[in-house]
Amino acid sequence: MPASRTFLSQSFQSFGDISRFLREGVADEDSRQLRDSLGALSNAIEEAVRVRRTSTDTQLIHRTATALFQGVREHQRLLTGLGSGWHTLYEFGVYQRALWELGQSVSTWKEALELRHSSETEHFDKFELLAWRTLGEALLLIDMYEQGSRGEGGAEPPAPSRSRSWWQRALRWLGR
Repeated sequence: MPASRTFLSQSFQSFGDISRFLREGVADEDSRQLRDSLGALSNAIEEAVRVRRTSTDTQLIHRTATALFQGVREHQRLLTGLGSGWHTLYEFGVYQRALWELGQSVSTWKEALELRHSSETEHFDKFELLAWRTLGEALLLIDMYEQGSRGEGGAEPPAPSRSRSWWQRALRWLGR
């Protein structure tokens, strides 16, 4: 069963669940690289959330947030090097925007940690929400790309209503 179809029947309860899914089936080298990078990003998010929830060591939390911020930047650099098949997808631009917003959110959270500002909890909550959104956008992008690569040879891209339908189902499965 193709990985994108496997996703449709799965429910993700943690960022680690997404990372494990991403290690499954791969359509091509670009897809593998994106999946690997996204898996690493998902693991970094999982670690940042875990440390923030279980530790009172502000230095450790800050180091984890800094590592996550660097991971977001590395992932953004990988995106720019992907082939034109990725860049032509509408979902690619949407995902880039979501990733940029996630990076901004992590940066704001890090700053609140550094300043020991009372808004740190609010910034952390916003980061976590954006992390789920960003990873959801990434999964949609991968699904659309892999569907397109299976239908090469003049096949038309999926209809926009198909994209919205998939996204609505994915949000229900993610508990949103």
